[in-house]
Amino acid sequence: MPQEYTAQALETEELVPPAEPHAAHDAKKVETQADLSAEINGIKDRYTQSLKDGKAAETMPRLDYAPYRSSILRHPTKSLHHADPETIELYSPAFGHQDVHALESDLTIQHNGEPQGERIIVAGRVLDGDGRPVAGQLVEIWQANASGRYIHKRDQHPAPLDPNFTGVGRCITGDDGSYSFTTIKPGAYPWKNHLNAWRPAHIHFSMFGSEFTQRIVTQMYFPGDQLFPLDPIYQSIVDQDARDRLVAQYDHELTSPEWALGYKWDIILTGSKRTWTENEAYGDAGDEE
Repeated sequence: MPQEYTAQALETEELVPPAEPHAAHDAKKVETQADLSAEINGIKDRYTQSLKDGKAAETMPRLDYAPYRSSILRHPTKSLHHADPETIELYSPAFGHQDVHALESDLTIQHNGEPQGERIIVAGRVLDGDGRPVAGQLVEIWQANASGRYIHKRDQHPAPLDPNFTGVGRCITGDDGSYSFTTIKPGAYPWKNHLNAWRPAHIHFSMFGSEFTQRIVTQMYFPGDQLFPLDPIYQSIVDQDARDRLVAQYDHELTSPEWALGYKWDIILTGSKRTWTENEAYGDAGDEE
């Protein structure tokens, strides 16, 4: 796999800072999960009341969601400046079937040995807001290993690396918008937003649209995760129906006998049922496109 692709794909904004001794934490000086959960529940109650008062549902994450502490420091506060797409695309890569090998969608065969962890298949379709398939779409994924660790110099979580698992893959959607990956179920990991903060298991997804400038990034979660109510990133989408669209469904028909469990997750790019993405360049107006 090309080095530049690997470096790009492993970028993530909630990688674990260098580890600190557990004894260094002082519960009187740091925020606890109880503190954050109280904030999350307060925001949830106010949102529920707003729906009762007739306000529209919020289908996208709040950029200034206070319990997600670093979002306050880095979310956009000024008007966006539009770049010239034609100029950008002169220097942007083009992707097609000749550039992406079919084996790149299997993250369990990229090394000489078998990776550790629970083997899974994640498959679905990329659709527009009217349910039409989006064919020829470049889909990339990156994730932590089964122990909850990324292969990245910034990730100093004291969990083992897996020499047989890099955690990146890509594919091109078929004529029916379908994609499929074979991988290892990622583990949860700590991220120090507050004391004892853990991220639910998730896989990052990236899609490029028909042009390089149309790239969107999102995350897929697994059903029944006990960390959902505790995670400020997941909870920054205050509407439950919108959050549910980030959670894959177990699919027994997709499950491969004696081999791997199957999860189905469709990605909807536009419309009122669109999948949440991390770079909402158009704000509220983007929901109508």
